Amino acid sequence: MKKAIYSLAILILIIACKTETKGTDEVAEQPLETIEKSNKALKEELIAKGFQVFDYVDEKTKDTTLMQQYFIAFLKSGPNHSQSEEEASKLQSAHLAHLGKMYELGYADISGPFGDDGEIRGITIYNVPTLEMADSLANADPMVKAGRLVIEIHPWWAGKGLPLR
Repeated sequence: MKKAIYSLAILILIIACKTETKGTDEVAEQPLETIEKSNKALKEELIAKGFQVFDYVDEKTKDTTLMQQYFIAFLKSGPNHSQSEEEASKLQSAHLAHLGKMYELGYADISGPFGDDGEIRGITIYNVPTLEMADSLANADPMVKAGRLVIEIHPWWAGKGLPLR
């Protein structure tokens, strides 16, 4: 009986440890021409949507980076801080909801506060085609409407799709 139980246990272990590996046949390398066409297609798509873009070629590596114009909004301390603590808390919640909505809709890529107590309270980087659109979206923020923040926007260039590091 013990032999049967041990045999069954070993059989279960063998079956449970079986791993399936996929062959390398399923992974296909993408030729360089396809990647370049993809960058070209992305560039054409951005231009068609009204974005400003250009190709930057690194002289040393000869790598090409698609540069896109974004708009960086500096959220500065505004003139009106007369709200009650409760109202200020509600405004902060509405402010965060607004920034979250901008991110979800694809209008903003990064938002965040600064870690000091200076005049500039935070930034938002808008991924929109025009300064006017970025200005309109930034000024729709409940904190800006209430006068607790004011906006200063500048065009800003960055490599399309490059991560922070």
